[in-house]
Amino acid sequence: MTRENGFNMLIVAGLVLVPLWAFFADEPFTITLATRAVILAMAAVGLNIALGLGGLISLGHAVFFGLGGYAMGILAYHAQTYTPFVEWPFVIEGTKSMPIIWLVAVVMSSLAAFVIGLLSLRTSGAYFIMITLAFGQMFFFFSISWSAYGGEDGVSIYLRNGFPGLNTLAPIQFYGLCFGLLMLVLLFASLLARSPFGLALNAARQSEQRVQAVGMMPFRLRLAAFVISGAITGLAGALFADLNRFVSPAMFSWQMSGEIMILVILGGVGRLYGPVVGAIVYVMLEHVLGDLSDYWHIYLGVLLLLVVLFVKGGIIGAVSGRRTAHG
Repeated sequence: MTRENGFNMLIVAGLVLVPLWAFFADEPFTITLATRAVILAMAAVGLNIALGLGGLISLGHAVFFGLGGYAMGILAYHAQTYTPFVEWPFVIEGTKSMPIIWLVAVVMSSLAAFVIGLLSLRTSGAYFIMITLAFGQMFFFFSISWSAYGGEDGVSIYLRNGFPGLNTLAPIQFYGLCFGLLMLVLLFASLLARSPFGLALNAARQSEQRVQAVGMMPFRLRLAAFVISGAITGLAGALFADLNRFVSPAMFSWQMSGEIMILVILGGVGRLYGPVVGAIVYVMLEHVLGDLSDYWHIYLGVLLLLVVLFVKGGIIGAVSGRRTAHG
């Protein structure tokens, strides 16, 4: 067993044991913090597929995160107000069912990623970064002007949506649901990285000409990775909105895209559990330093600077000292 695998197992054990301790110690806020970390980790895993495997530096992943959130907010809003979402040519009702909401969030995020990818992936480097950022800003300002769903005030949901067999209002049960989804997403990301598609995508990141020489199209590989990445980030957005029972244009902001990027860089770009470690560190800093100062992002910036300059491969890279097959 490598040091990285051992460290990953410790991370998973911590994600299981800490919420269980908080449950028996009657510390629901700790469970909520853990849930926030798990959901943000899922969003960052989505970005890591595009960034770590495909080398796509996207500053617009908040688009997919926000679409997932608004999919939840809009469907739940119409369910709680007993008004149909669409009345013509046929009636579409709102819903409080998490599986249906997740399906809608994934489909909408995937479609958006496909359209954005078709346009932005024809460029590279700084141009790709700026196009994805521009799409993020377009969705942000559209959501602000969308008065039907609160505009810049957003939409509040009275009760968390439901999942068959679970009481999602119980913090530990909702955490277990989010944790289970994160484990499934990580398993999928691991299998994807080792699949022929993942190997081809990684090869396209390293040498586009060689991939073309064997008859594969790098554009299609990157587009598929971008769509998969957007779908996972959209699912995380739906869970994040359900956690807060609130959705607002802030989920589309460039700051949100930056935060997701920071999680990947802190933990380690291309590392399977890098986004998880980054999310845990981020939430811990937010909680601990946020109580000390409103400007806690200064300390986060210092940590990020140190990681980028002196720690190759992020925090997991510092622990393991070597790369794995993922990325």
